[in-house]
Order: sequence, then structure tokens, then C-alpha cells
Amino acid sequence: MINKKISSIIQSRKSIYPSEFNGKIIEDEIIVQLLENANYAPTHKMTQPWRFKIFCNESKKKLLDEITRIKDLAENKKKKLENNFNKSSHIICICMKKNNDLLPEWEEIAATAMAVQNLWISCVDSNIGGYWSTPKYINKLRKFLKLNVDEICLGFFYLGVHSSIKTNKNRDNISEKIIWFR
Repeated sequence: MINKKISSIIQSRKSIYPSEFNGKIIEDEIIVQLLENANYAPTHKMTQPWRFKIFCNESKKKLLDEITRIKDLAENKKKKLENNFNKSSHIICICMKKNNDLLPEWEEIAATAMAVQNLWISCVDSNIGGYWSTPKYINKLRKFLKLNVDEICLGFFYLGVHSSIKTNKNRDNISEKIIWFR
């Protein structure tokens, strides 16, 4: 029998957009616990390819300044991004170390995505929300993020405190996505 509590947690995972955050700061110890949970994602050959670059306090402003420097944003988009940064407690750059000599890159991307899923479901039943953003300009931040040659950035994970009572979106019935071979 499947653990109903685990199923409930997984099925309760939801995106909370930065515009829904209230600007309150999450304690660093909680951020570390969330990332500790992320660290337990499955990983082929135990490569553990995920890397996290955490921006909070004044460093969020430096990241925002760099984004606006490299990306010519319309004023309304710049204001929206600035608002998202201000309302977020922490912005985590989700990075990945490639291990091409051991594994195909897609396996390392999948493992990193599973780490993000662990991070995300760790927010269930709390007032902490998260949102994974994958802007097109992310690769232009390589130097700013101090990525090594064998590292890539897979986007930003915004974390913030919220009071949303947002309900989960309905999923298509799983039976429409299954083909049995017996």
C-alpha cells in the first residue's frame, strides 16, 4: 500500500508566484533545511550534480542590477522583476555540474530537477512558497554567477512567505496517459 501522507504531500505541491509573496524573510536555517532535503534527490552514480547559489538581502539587488545590465527590459517588465525580487525572501540559482565523462547530460538535468522537486515539496504545509523560473537570458549570467566551465544554470527558484489559499490545478486523468503492455 502506498503511504497516503506522502501522496498527499506530493499532490499538494504548487507554484506560488513571487507576486504572491509578502516580503517577509525566511530564516537561513530553514533555507538550509530545504536544501538539505533537495540534497537527497536520486542521482545516478551519486554524482549529486545540483549546485545552489543563494541570493538574499543586498545580493538580490546585485543580481537584479546584473540582469538589467545584460537584458534590455521594457520598463513594465523591469518593474515586475524588481517587485518579484523585493517580495522574495531568497532567490536560488539552480545550477548543475556536468559529468559528461560518466553520464549523459540529460541524466544530470533530471537529477537536478528531482532535487528541485524535493525542495518544492518541502514547502508543502508551510507558509513558504516557491516558483521555478527559467528566463531565456540565464546563460548570459555565467560570469556573474561564477560558473565553472563544467557548470550550467537551469533557472531561478524564488522562495518567499505567502498567505495564499491557492488550490491545486486539476490534472488530466492518469488513465489517459497510460498504455499497459501485458
